[in-house]
Amino acid sequence: MRIAHVITRMIIGGAQENTLHNCQDLVHLHGDEVLLVTGPAVGPEGDLLSKRVRTNENVVDDSANEAKGRAGRFDLDGLPIELIDSLRRAIHPVHDWNASRDLRRTLLDFDPDVVHTHSAKGGLLGRHVGWGLTRTSTGKRPVVVHTVHGAPFHEYQSKMAHDFFVRCERWAASRCHKLISVADAMTDLMVDAGVAPREKFVTIHSGMNVDPFVHAVDHREAVRQKYGLRDEHVVVGKIARLFHLKGHADLVPAAKLVADRHPNVRFLLVGDGILRAELEQQIESLGLKEHFIFTGLVPPTEVPAMIGAMDILVHASYREGLARALPQALIAGRPAISYDIDGAREVVIDDRTGYLVGAGQVAELADRMIRLVGDQELRQRMGREGQSRFTDLFRHETMTRRIRELYADLISAH
Repeated sequence: MRIAHVITRMIIGGAQENTLHNCQDLVHLHGDEVLLVTGPAVGPEGDLLSKRVRTNENVVDDSANEAKGRAGRFDLDGLPIELIDSLRRAIHPVHDWNASRDLRRTLLDFDPDVVHTHSAKGGLLGRHVGWGLTRTSTGKRPVVVHTVHGAPFHEYQSKMAHDFFVRCERWAASRCHKLISVADAMTDLMVDAGVAPREKFVTIHSGMNVDPFVHAVDHREAVRQKYGLRDEHVVVGKIARLFHLKGHADLVPAAKLVADRHPNVRFLLVGDGILRAELEQQIESLGLKEHFIFTGLVPPTEVPAMIGAMDILVHASYREGLARALPQALIAGRPAISYDIDGAREVVIDDRTGYLVGAGQVAELADRMIRLVGDQELRQRMGREGQSRFTDLFRHETMTRRIRELYADLISAH
């Protein structure tokens, strides 16, 4: 098969890791011809693409920043990548017009059997261009598929913004053959908003390389020593961008209640973003400086080791498709506490693999952390349950096999 994946930016994030695994599996496990089309990874979230890239002429060692800033074609471990500078996340009429033109030119040249899109902007432009494409080899349009990693509309937007994004998604949904949801909750959300009928959706969980998480404990002592964590410290971790609606502002006051009961608790915040200075000030004002550790941005390869250093994972985000940090923690044998939003309940089984808390319920969030911080046996029981339930389900090879089967079914019916 010839498959083009379209995504706005390859920052360090769940949707991007999912996409990269899918592309690489298709190339290396199934022998498909794949092209990943993306825009520049601008912003503080980092660049998922490797520092070592292959140009059309030779192999060069580039920094990630240089790679993301160069428009054109390069190769990453056998995966061709087309960087379109105008393909940006923010709405911009000129950039978007240019991105549509450049994307159409790129797809016409690649002549894909399947156009698979990701993210709100990448999904909107990619489905528009893919649906209007006529393949030179067959004279027909390619199969067009979109993955819903998270809805672009949510209850914390203004009504005008919410309705605008719903209309955009309805329009784009009419320009693809199938919608893949990373969680059943995403399908429910999109169907309830009238984006598309339920039969147009299929749930395929976001895959990952599970083996490093199964063995995350192997790195526990080294990481804890690096950050000055002693044996008596119980570590509550959070892996997320320091950004709005990720829940850090709720975690800090909840942490105050936990630290008052358990002075040995430490909070390990993995990630970076625009709210770091604000959060540091909030922590300082509550007298919690000794209880918090900011790791800054870490590459995805180091995330298993970070989870291995933790005893509990908290993900108090207000909106998420299915946060990869949740199954990652459970596969590593760590219980998880999450706000009861979107797909969280599909992996955080209340009182079995962790706890679900109503979004914004800071006192309840603190109560669940207090329970787990003070009960090592409970932490271990929940961690074992999560590991046994979800290790095989979230293997990226499983995800790619199911997605490729979907491609084949759609092509044969097309």
